[in-house]
Amino acid sequence: MRIMGIDYGDARTGVAISDLLCSIVGTTYVVPSRNREKAMADLVRLAREHQVTEIVVGLPRNMDGSEGPRAELCRAFAEELRQATGLPVAMWDERRTTVEAHNILSAHNYHGQKRKNTVDAVAASLILEGYLAFRKKT
Repeated sequence: MRIMGIDYGDARTGVAISDLLCSIVGTTYVVPSRNREKAMADLVRLAREHQVTEIVVGLPRNMDGSEGPRAELCRAFAEELRQATGLPVAMWDERRTTVEAHNILSAHNYHGQKRKNTVDAVAASLILEGYLAFRKKT
């Protein structure tokens, strides 16, 4: 059993996949997402290749907990992904994950293009780590 965490973006989508025990993040990817059909096909392929049994998509809430237009886009994306994969898709509050990802990358001296190509995968890892920790508690 593996869980896939996704940080959906207009240009790039970060992907993190758990280990078999669903205890840690095992693998990360960045999928170009300007072409939504190709991005969806890539995500379906990754889910199948890694034998994913569940997907969690980051839900961008405002700091007050409300949802705006970006959250609606992510919910629609999650539904499309559920239909394409046939897998259960959960939503996970992703407030501040991108800020945390940038802080992590700064601390490890990732700058410029190197950061741009990595930040979405790090954000997806943070989403997945949060979800895995929640699952352990319940």
